[in-house]
Amino acid sequence: MADEKKSLNFIEQIIEDDLATGKHTEILTRFPPEPNGYLHIGHAKSIVLNFGLGLSYNGKTNLRFDDTNPVKEDVEYVDSIMEDVRWLGYTWAGEPHYASDYFEQLYAWAEMLITKGLAYVEEQTSEEIAAQKGTPTRPGIESPYRNRSVSENLDLFRRMRAGEFRDGEKTLRAKIDMASPNMLLRDPLLYRIKHANHHRTGDKWCIYPMYDFTHGQSDYIEGITHSICTLEFENHRPLYDWCLDQLVEPDRVRPRQIEFARLNLNYTVMSKRKLLQLVQEGVVSGWDDPRMPTISGLRRRGYTPESLRNFAQRVGIAKRDNVIDVSLLEFSVREHLNQIAQRVMVVIDPVKVVITNYPEGKTEELDAVNNPEDASAGTHKVPFSREIYIEREDFREVADKKFYRLQPGGEVRLRYAYFIKCEHVVKDSAGNITELHCTYDPASKGGNSPDGRKVKGTLHWVSAQHAYDIEVRQYDRLFSDPEPDGHDDRDFKDFLNHDSLEILTNCKAEPFLKDAVIADRFQFERKGYFCLDKDSTDVKKIFNRTVSLKDSWAKMEQKEV
Repeated sequence: MADEKKSLNFIEQIIEDDLATGKHTEILTRFPPEPNGYLHIGHAKSIVLNFGLGLSYNGKTNLRFDDTNPVKEDVEYVDSIMEDVRWLGYTWAGEPHYASDYFEQLYAWAEMLITKGLAYVEEQTSEEIAAQKGTPTRPGIESPYRNRSVSENLDLFRRMRAGEFRDGEKTLRAKIDMASPNMLLRDPLLYRIKHANHHRTGDKWCIYPMYDFTHGQSDYIEGITHSICTLEFENHRPLYDWCLDQLVEPDRVRPRQIEFARLNLNYTVMSKRKLLQLVQEGVVSGWDDPRMPTISGLRRRGYTPESLRNFAQRVGIAKRDNVIDVSLLEFSVREHLNQIAQRVMVVIDPVKVVITNYPEGKTEELDAVNNPEDASAGTHKVPFSREIYIEREDFREVADKKFYRLQPGGEVRLRYAYFIKCEHVVKDSAGNITELHCTYDPASKGGNSPDGRKVKGTLHWVSAQHAYDIEVRQYDRLFSDPEPDGHDDRDFKDFLNHDSLEILTNCKAEPFLKDAVIADRFQFERKGYFCLDKDSTDVKKIFNRTVSLKDSWAKMEQKEV
């Protein structure tokens, strides 16, 4: 049963009632993606919901591929979807299911509808059919082929299957009600002709069922109890039920379709068609580009499955569409990474510091905390020497009173090390700072003041002698507008953020990072959370910035309070 300590959402309440009344004794949900693209963050919410319900009620969840359009589908997408579901931490019941597993049964049911006088073969074009559909306030016009005999319809439908007709030349339509206020009930299409190779059935079929003639029947075949869809399918529910009405047998589980609000994020495009366009036009490097909202992109960027599950739970289940601030997603991953990420020091934009009174040739091993949120994580050693790197932005020749980092004559604390004081600035002929000459206080080892003097600034650093060169890729939002696809008069690509990727090749890391492996996650102290990218080699390691340290969502919550 669901956790009684928390309030139930409306879907959980339906399930609770169905179990209490004995309508169902076991819960079976399903996640039914189309294998025509990679899954995105919106699908993650659906995965968490469907599989989470199965787990909460000691039930099961099927993974079923809605593979009814061979023109757009590919095994690559099937494999990526299964990988994404597993990565999120879920296991489906038995083997994956495919709508194509049911093609023979669906075809038999289509013939049954024809025999009952509830379906007919249409010969009009899609444009002609659309013109005769009418409007919500004006009934449609019946097709001239609507009243064909059963024998003629069966003959034509069988010849469609045999491949006698061209794509689009004929379709199969349900005979329902051309005056229905629900436009989807005005003799909807059930089958269309597509002479295309299917990734599982090959050339066996040249007619393929439409989604509305596949969805409910597949649920029925599998014994799904609760068929959970997003709100755009709410108008499809009467057709879902109409199809089931024609074939449901006594004493068999009849699925119920329930709709919930899909996930909408600002500064994000969720259309698979538009995401595919970004990939095909080279706007991004692929489906798993870390700027993409795909699960594979988020995984490559360093997001954790725990953070996505927590995000989905925070968003909750609603009956009305709304737009979620992407800052909440960033907060969720930042919250989890703060608990698990190894702390290291990396200087992104280095300037050299020479500690003139530190013994030449000397090296010390200092203790650095691995994770202050987890005492059991322990410490690791960080080398310290006469020459180090600090961030260029951590020094100013002319600084105001609010600048607490290094400046001429000023003193700062080096993390885990010593106090240093800037004595001299070295510049090249162009006036660029090349070195800072400082002195250190040997009595301040560990960053502690021996005489109680106050030092406000603490800087991260890397020993120049031991520095490990890495590449850092800093990512920003892919779009500059909160609603990139919400402008009728503008193309969504008009709002691309052309500064969404910054590649930095001169970054200096402590040697600890030499042993990092793909997908390892770190907090670069004072800079953000980073993940080792798959493009890394033994010669060059590449780190993607997962998320900054700045928590805009927490600030928003504080303002609301």
